[in-house]
Amino acid sequence: MRKVLVSKKVLALVAGLSLFGGVSKGFSSQVIKIDGSSTVYPITEGVAEEFQKAKKGAVKVTVGISGTGGGFKKFCRGETDISDASRPILKKEMEECKKNGISYIELPVAYDGLSVVVNPKNNWATCMTVEQLKEVWKPESQGKTFYWSDLDSNWPKEPIKLCGPGSDSGTFDYFTEAIVGKAKSQRGDYLASEDDNVLVQFAQREKGALCYFGLAYVEENKGKIKAIAIKNPKTGKCVLPSLSTVKSGEYQPLSRPLFIYVNAKSLERPEVKEFVEFYLNNAAKISKQVGYIPLPDKAYELAKKRFQKRELGTVFGGEPEVGLTVEELLKREAKH
Repeated sequence: MRKVLVSKKVLALVAGLSLFGGVSKGFSSQVIKIDGSSTVYPITEGVAEEFQKAKKGAVKVTVGISGTGGGFKKFCRGETDISDASRPILKKEMEECKKNGISYIELPVAYDGLSVVVNPKNNWATCMTVEQLKEVWKPESQGKTFYWSDLDSNWPKEPIKLCGPGSDSGTFDYFTEAIVGKAKSQRGDYLASEDDNVLVQFAQREKGALCYFGLAYVEENKGKIKAIAIKNPKTGKCVLPSLSTVKSGEYQPLSRPLFIYVNAKSLERPEVKEFVEFYLNNAAKISKQVGYIPLPDKAYELAKKRFQKRELGTVFGGEPEVGLTVEELLKREAKH
Protein backbone atom coordinates (compact mmCIF):
# COMPACT_ATOMS: atom_id res chain seq x y z
CA MET A 1 0.00 0.00 0.00
CA ARG A 2 1.44 3.34 -1.03
CA LYS A 3 1.71 5.84 1.80
CA VAL A 4 0.12 9.27 1.67
CA LEU A 5 3.47 11.01 1.34
CA VAL A 6 4.07 10.94 -2.40
CA SER A 7 7.02 12.60 -4.12
CA LYS A 8 6.44 15.41 -6.57
CA LYS A 9 7.99 13.24 -9.30
CA VAL A 10 5.40 10.53 -8.68
CA LEU A 11 2.57 13.08 -8.66
CA ALA A 12 3.84 14.51 -11.94
CA LEU A 13 3.94 10.98 -13.37
CA VAL A 14 0.39 10.32 -12.19
CA ALA A 15 -0.79 13.56 -13.79
CA GLY A 16 1.02 12.60 -17.01
CA LEU A 17 -0.54 9.15 -17.05
CA SER A 18 -3.94 10.73 -16.57
CA LEU A 19 -3.31 12.96 -19.56
CA PHE A 20 -2.10 10.13 -21.77
CA GLY A 21 -5.05 8.02 -20.68
CA GLY A 22 -7.27 10.75 -22.11
CA VAL A 23 -5.68 10.75 -25.56
CA SER A 24 -4.83 7.08 -26.08
CA LYS A 25 -8.03 6.13 -27.86
CA GLY A 26 -6.79 2.66 -28.70
CA PHE A 27 -6.63 1.76 -25.01
CA SER A 28 -9.65 3.75 -23.79
CA SER A 29 -11.77 0.64 -23.18
CA GLN A 30 -9.21 -0.64 -20.71
CA VAL A 31 -8.21 2.65 -19.05
CA ILE A 32 -10.27 4.06 -16.20
CA LYS A 33 -9.65 7.80 -15.90
CA ILE A 34 -10.02 9.49 -12.52
CA ASP A 35 -9.15 13.04 -11.43
CA GLY A 36 -10.05 15.53 -8.73
CA SER A 37 -9.39 16.03 -5.03
CA SER A 38 -5.86 15.69 -3.66
CA THR A 39 -7.52 14.82 -0.34
CA VAL A 40 -9.39 11.84 -1.79
CA TYR A 41 -6.37 10.89 -3.94
CA PRO A 42 -4.67 8.60 -1.37
CA ILE A 43 -7.85 6.52 -0.97
CA THR A 44 -8.53 6.25 -4.70
CA GLU A 45 -4.89 5.57 -5.50
CA GLY A 46 -4.86 2.81 -2.87
CA VAL A 47 -8.01 1.25 -4.33
CA ALA A 48 -6.59 1.60 -7.85
CA GLU A 49 -3.40 -0.23 -6.88
CA GLU A 50 -5.32 -3.11 -5.30
CA PHE A 51 -7.73 -3.33 -8.25
CA GLN A 52 -4.93 -3.37 -10.83
CA LYS A 53 -3.21 -6.16 -8.89
CA ALA A 54 -6.43 -8.14 -8.82
CA LYS A 55 -6.87 -7.64 -12.59
CA LYS A 56 -3.22 -8.60 -13.21
CA GLY A 57 -2.61 -5.64 -15.50
CA ALA A 58 -5.67 -6.15 -17.70
CA VAL A 59 -7.09 -2.77 -16.65
CA LYS A 60 -5.16 0.46 -16.10
CA VAL A 61 -6.42 3.08 -13.65
CA THR A 62 -4.99 6.61 -13.81
CA VAL A 63 -5.56 9.01 -10.89
CA GLY A 64 -4.92 12.76 -11.22
CA ILE A 65 -4.96 15.58 -8.66
CA SER A 66 -6.52 18.65 -10.27
CA GLY A 67 -8.41 19.50 -7.07
CA THR A 68 -12.14 18.98 -6.56
CA GLY A 69 -13.11 21.96 -8.73
CA GLY A 70 -10.58 21.12 -11.43
CA GLY A 71 -11.71 17.51 -11.38
CA PHE A 72 -15.36 18.46 -11.84
CA LYS A 73 -14.41 20.64 -14.83
CA LYS A 74 -12.91 17.61 -16.56
CA PHE A 75 -15.69 15.30 -15.38
CA CYS A 76 -18.47 17.56 -16.65
CA ARG A 77 -16.73 17.76 -20.03
CA GLY A 78 -16.80 13.96 -20.19
CA GLU A 79 -13.03 13.62 -19.96
CA THR A 80 -12.99 11.33 -16.91
CA ASP A 81 -14.95 8.32 -15.71
CA ILE A 82 -14.81 9.16 -12.00
CA SER A 83 -14.26 12.40 -10.10
CA ASP A 84 -12.75 12.49 -6.59
CA ALA A 85 -14.38 15.20 -4.45
CA SER A 86 -13.81 16.51 -0.94
CA ARG A 87 -17.15 18.34 -1.07
CA PRO A 88 -20.49 17.73 -2.80
CA ILE A 89 -20.99 18.94 -6.36
CA LEU A 90 -22.06 22.60 -6.64
CA LYS A 91 -24.94 24.05 -8.67
CA LYS A 92 -22.73 25.55 -11.37
CA GLU A 93 -21.00 22.17 -11.80
CA MET A 94 -24.36 20.40 -11.88
CA GLU A 95 -25.49 22.78 -14.62
CA GLU A 96 -22.29 22.23 -16.60
CA CYS A 97 -22.70 18.45 -16.40
CA LYS A 98 -26.33 18.72 -17.47
CA LYS A 99 -25.42 20.98 -20.40
CA ASN A 100 -22.95 18.36 -21.61
CA GLY A 101 -25.28 15.40 -21.04
CA ILE A 102 -23.24 13.98 -18.15
CA SER A 103 -25.31 12.03 -15.61
CA TYR A 104 -23.60 10.84 -12.44
CA ILE A 105 -23.94 8.75 -9.30
CA GLU A 106 -22.74 10.32 -6.05
CA LEU A 107 -21.08 7.90 -3.61
CA PRO A 108 -19.67 8.80 -0.16
CA VAL A 109 -16.48 6.81 0.52
CA ALA A 110 -14.96 8.11 3.78
CA TYR A 111 -14.86 10.89 6.37
CA ASP A 112 -12.07 13.42 6.87
CA GLY A 113 -11.02 16.04 9.38
CA LEU A 114 -9.60 19.17 7.83
CA SER A 115 -6.62 20.04 10.06
CA VAL A 116 -5.12 23.39 11.05
CA VAL A 117 -1.37 22.88 11.24
CA VAL A 118 1.63 24.69 12.71
CA ASN A 119 5.39 24.14 12.93
CA PRO A 120 6.54 21.75 15.72
CA LYS A 121 8.49 24.65 17.31
CA ASN A 122 5.22 26.47 17.85
CA ASN A 123 4.67 25.69 21.55
CA TRP A 124 2.17 28.50 22.22
CA ALA A 125 -0.85 27.90 20.00
CA THR A 126 -2.53 24.72 21.22
CA CYS A 127 -6.13 25.73 20.47
CA MET A 128 -7.66 28.27 18.09
CA THR A 129 -11.17 29.58 17.61
CA VAL A 130 -13.08 29.97 14.37
CA GLU A 131 -13.00 33.75 15.00
CA GLN A 132 -9.19 33.83 15.24
CA LEU A 133 -8.81 31.85 12.03
CA LYS A 134 -11.35 34.04 10.25
CA GLU A 135 -9.47 37.20 11.27
CA VAL A 136 -6.32 35.95 9.58
CA TRP A 137 -7.86 34.34 6.49
CA LYS A 138 -10.74 36.70 5.55
CA PRO A 139 -10.40 38.61 2.24
CA GLU A 140 -10.21 41.96 4.06
CA SER A 141 -6.92 40.82 5.64
CA GLN A 142 -5.23 40.68 2.22
CA GLY A 143 -1.78 42.26 2.41
CA LYS A 144 -1.74 42.51 6.20
CA THR A 145 1.05 40.83 8.17
CA PHE A 146 -0.32 39.21 11.30
CA TYR A 147 1.73 38.27 14.32
CA TRP A 148 0.69 35.47 16.64
CA SER A 149 0.44 38.09 19.39
CA ASP A 150 -2.30 39.83 17.37
CA LEU A 151 -4.53 36.81 17.99
CA ASP A 152 -3.62 36.27 21.65
CA SER A 153 -1.55 38.65 23.79
CA ASN A 154 0.05 35.65 25.50
CA TRP A 155 1.52 34.48 22.21
CA PRO A 156 4.87 35.79 20.87
CA LYS A 157 5.34 38.51 18.26
CA GLU A 158 6.21 35.91 15.63
CA PRO A 159 4.98 36.67 12.08
CA ILE A 160 2.31 34.29 10.81
CA LYS A 161 3.16 32.67 7.49
CA LEU A 162 0.17 31.19 5.71
CA CYS A 163 -0.16 28.18 3.45
CA GLY A 164 -3.09 26.19 2.13
CA PRO A 165 -4.64 24.58 -0.95
CA GLY A 166 -5.33 26.48 -4.15
CA SER A 167 -8.75 27.72 -5.25
CA ASP A 168 -9.51 24.59 -7.32
CA SER A 169 -9.40 22.50 -4.16
CA GLY A 170 -12.48 21.23 -2.33
CA THR A 171 -10.50 21.72 0.87
CA PHE A 172 -10.24 25.43 -0.01
CA ASP A 173 -14.00 25.56 -0.61
CA TYR A 174 -14.81 23.80 2.63
CA PHE A 175 -12.40 25.78 4.80
CA THR A 176 -13.57 29.14 3.49
CA GLU A 177 -17.23 28.18 4.01
CA ALA A 178 -16.62 26.83 7.53
CA ILE A 179 -14.20 29.51 8.75
CA VAL A 180 -14.78 32.68 6.72
CA GLY A 181 -18.48 32.04 6.19
CA LYS A 182 -18.48 32.10 2.40
CA ALA A 183 -17.07 29.50 0.01
CA LYS A 184 -14.08 30.65 -2.07
CA SER A 185 -13.84 33.87 -0.05
CA GLN A 186 -10.32 34.16 1.33
CA ARG A 187 -7.21 36.33 1.14
CA GLY A 188 -5.02 35.36 -1.78
CA ASP A 189 -1.54 36.25 -0.50
CA TYR A 190 -0.43 32.89 0.87
CA LEU A 191 1.55 29.88 -0.34
CA ALA A 192 -1.03 27.89 -2.33
CA SER A 193 -0.61 24.38 -3.74
CA GLU A 194 -2.87 21.54 -4.89
CA ASP A 195 -0.11 19.18 -3.69
CA ASP A 196 -0.56 18.74 0.06
CA ASN A 197 3.02 17.52 0.41
CA VAL A 198 4.23 21.01 -0.59
CA LEU A 199 2.15 22.43 2.25
CA VAL A 200 3.58 19.88 4.69
CA GLN A 201 7.12 20.93 3.73
CA PHE A 202 6.25 24.61 4.23
CA ALA A 203 4.81 23.99 7.71
CA GLN A 204 7.84 21.89 8.58
CA ARG A 205 10.20 24.67 7.49
CA GLU A 206 8.56 27.90 8.72
CA LYS A 207 8.41 28.54 12.48
CA GLY A 208 5.44 30.90 12.16
CA ALA A 209 3.51 28.68 9.75
CA LEU A 210 -0.27 28.45 9.90
CA CYS A 211 -1.64 26.05 7.30
CA TYR A 212 -4.61 23.81 6.62
CA PHE A 213 -5.08 20.49 4.81
CA GLY A 214 -6.51 16.99 5.30
CA LEU A 215 -5.97 14.90 8.42
CA ALA A 216 -4.33 12.02 6.54
CA TYR A 217 -1.31 14.19 5.72
CA VAL A 218 -0.97 15.10 9.40
CA GLU A 219 -1.11 11.44 10.43
CA GLU A 220 1.54 10.58 7.85
CA ASN A 221 3.89 13.38 8.98
CA LYS A 222 3.72 13.19 12.78
CA GLY A 223 6.71 14.87 14.34
CA LYS A 224 7.37 16.97 11.25
CA ILE A 225 4.27 19.14 11.69
CA LYS A 226 1.69 19.67 14.45
CA ALA A 227 -2.09 19.88 14.31
CA ILE A 228 -3.76 22.20 16.79
CA ALA A 229 -7.12 21.89 18.50
CA ILE A 230 -10.13 23.88 17.29
CA LYS A 231 -12.73 25.18 19.74
CA ASN A 232 -16.05 23.55 18.91
CA PRO A 233 -18.48 26.49 18.42
CA LYS A 234 -21.34 24.54 20.02
CA THR A 235 -19.66 22.91 23.03
CA GLY A 236 -16.79 25.36 23.64
CA LYS A 237 -14.36 22.46 23.98
CA CYS A 238 -10.94 22.50 22.32
CA VAL A 239 -10.81 19.35 20.18
CA LEU A 240 -7.83 17.94 18.30
CA PRO A 241 -8.49 16.31 14.92
CA SER A 242 -8.23 12.53 15.11
CA LEU A 243 -9.93 9.45 13.73
CA SER A 244 -12.08 9.20 16.86
CA THR A 245 -13.06 12.89 17.23
CA VAL A 246 -14.01 13.17 13.56
CA LYS A 247 -16.06 9.97 13.68
CA SER A 248 -17.81 11.02 16.91
CA GLY A 249 -18.68 14.46 15.52
CA GLU A 250 -16.78 16.29 18.29
CA TYR A 251 -14.33 17.89 15.85
CA GLN A 252 -16.35 20.71 14.31
CA PRO A 253 -16.78 22.59 12.06
CA LEU A 254 -13.92 21.07 10.05
CA SER A 255 -15.14 17.48 9.60
CA ARG A 256 -16.52 16.45 6.24
CA PRO A 257 -17.55 13.48 4.08
CA LEU A 258 -15.52 12.55 0.99
CA PHE A 259 -17.01 11.36 -2.31
CA ILE A 260 -16.49 9.86 -5.70
CA TYR A 261 -18.78 10.77 -8.62
CA VAL A 262 -19.23 8.17 -11.33
CA ASN A 263 -20.14 9.02 -14.92
CA ALA A 264 -23.25 6.91 -15.60
CA LYS A 265 -22.30 6.38 -19.25
CA SER A 266 -18.90 5.02 -18.26
CA LEU A 267 -20.71 2.18 -16.49
CA GLU A 268 -21.53 0.73 -19.89
CA ARG A 269 -17.92 -0.48 -19.76
CA PRO A 270 -17.66 -3.58 -17.54
CA GLU A 271 -14.27 -2.61 -16.11
CA VAL A 272 -15.63 0.69 -14.73
CA LYS A 273 -18.61 -1.04 -13.12
CA GLU A 274 -16.28 -3.64 -11.61
CA PHE A 275 -13.89 -0.97 -10.33
CA VAL A 276 -16.66 0.99 -8.55
CA GLU A 277 -17.97 -2.20 -6.92
CA PHE A 278 -14.40 -3.01 -5.85
CA TYR A 279 -14.03 0.54 -4.49
CA LEU A 280 -17.17 0.31 -2.33
CA ASN A 281 -16.16 -3.12 -1.03
CA ASN A 282 -12.67 -1.93 -0.07
CA ALA A 283 -13.18 1.76 0.81
CA ALA A 284 -13.41 1.15 4.58
CA LYS A 285 -10.22 -0.91 4.74
CA ILE A 286 -8.13 1.33 2.49
CA SER A 287 -9.45 4.58 3.99
CA LYS A 288 -8.21 3.45 7.39
CA GLN A 289 -4.85 2.32 5.98
CA VAL A 290 -4.13 5.76 4.50
CA GLY A 291 -5.29 7.77 7.51
CA TYR A 292 -8.97 8.52 6.86
CA ILE A 293 -12.11 7.64 8.79
CA PRO A 294 -14.20 4.81 7.35
CA LEU A 295 -17.93 5.42 7.21
CA PRO A 296 -20.22 3.09 9.19
CA ASP A 297 -21.04 -0.21 7.46
CA LYS A 298 -24.60 1.06 6.94
CA ALA A 299 -23.31 3.98 4.86
CA TYR A 300 -21.45 1.65 2.51
CA GLU A 301 -24.53 -0.59 2.25
CA LEU A 302 -26.63 2.44 1.26
CA ALA A 303 -23.98 3.52 -1.25
CA LYS A 304 -23.95 0.02 -2.79
CA LYS A 305 -27.75 0.08 -3.09
CA ARG A 306 -27.64 3.46 -4.79
CA PHE A 307 -25.02 2.18 -7.19
CA GLN A 308 -26.93 -1.02 -7.95
CA LYS A 309 -30.12 0.97 -8.63
CA ARG A 310 -28.15 3.57 -10.65
CA GLU A 311 -29.66 6.42 -8.62
CA LEU A 312 -28.50 9.60 -10.35
CA GLY A 313 -27.80 13.03 -8.91
CA THR A 314 -26.88 14.30 -5.46
CA VAL A 315 -28.47 14.19 -2.00
CA PHE A 316 -27.15 17.74 -1.51
CA GLY A 317 -28.71 20.88 -2.91
CA GLY A 318 -25.69 22.19 -4.77
CA GLU A 319 -24.88 24.59 -1.95
CA PRO A 320 -21.79 24.46 0.31
CA GLU A 321 -22.48 22.85 3.70
CA VAL A 322 -20.33 22.53 6.81
CA GLY A 323 -20.48 20.50 10.01
CA LEU A 324 -22.31 17.52 8.50
CA THR A 325 -22.00 14.58 10.92
CA VAL A 326 -21.88 10.91 9.97
CA GLU A 327 -25.41 10.47 11.37
CA GLU A 328 -26.77 13.34 9.26
CA LEU A 329 -25.08 11.94 6.17
CA LEU A 330 -26.68 8.55 6.82
CA LYS A 331 -30.13 10.13 7.14
CA ARG A 332 -29.75 11.78 3.76
CA GLU A 333 -28.45 8.60 2.16
CA ALA A 334 -31.40 6.61 3.56
CA LYS A 335 -33.97 9.05 2.11
CA HIS A 336 -32.78 8.51 -1.45
